[in-house]
Amino acid sequence: MKRSSPPGASAAQHGFTLIEVLAALVIVALGMMAAIQAVTQSARNGTYLREKTLAHWIGMNVITERRLQSSPPDVAESTGRVEYAGQQWQWGMKVTQTQVASLRRMDVAIRRADAPDGASPLATVSGFYGTAVGGAGGGQVPWSGGGAAGDGGGTDEEDDESMNSDGKRPRPVPPPDVPIVPDE
Repeated sequence: MKRSSPPGASAAQHGFTLIEVLAALVIVALGMMAAIQAVTQSARNGTYLREKTLAHWIGMNVITERRLQSSPPDVAESTGRVEYAGQQWQWGMKVTQTQVASLRRMDVAIRRADAPDGASPLATVSGFYGTAVGGAGGGQVPWSGGGAAGDGGGTDEEDDESMNSDGKRPRPVPPPDVPIVPDE
């Protein structure tokens, strides 16, 4: 006796073999691993950039603190620790004298406090400490070596005596190679 097949069915049934199913699962698994790896790398990059930014801010704070001191920093190396953004950080600063006598260079390297010794810093920031050439407030810088008004170079009477009859200070004479610009 011949078996009859249900209406609408072909004589041969088609389906996936076990090998085809396993190959599809391997392809899907590899794709998922690549997607997970990309998300993990993105999270790592975000954490690294956050820490690098915080380290840069700490370095700028250290340099700013040194700039605000009344005396120049000593030419030496120093270290310190600070808590910032809920984490412990360690910084090391090296101060060197530049070729300009009144200017010192400050290099600050910052890393996490729990980083192993010898680990490269997350950020390195450089800054300078120097004395001003002229007084604050936009005063004129004298070319002939004399002091400007209010710079502590003379007494108030001496400053008053140096005024013209119109109450203005005489303009300093620049060196020969500097062009003279007329007053407005």
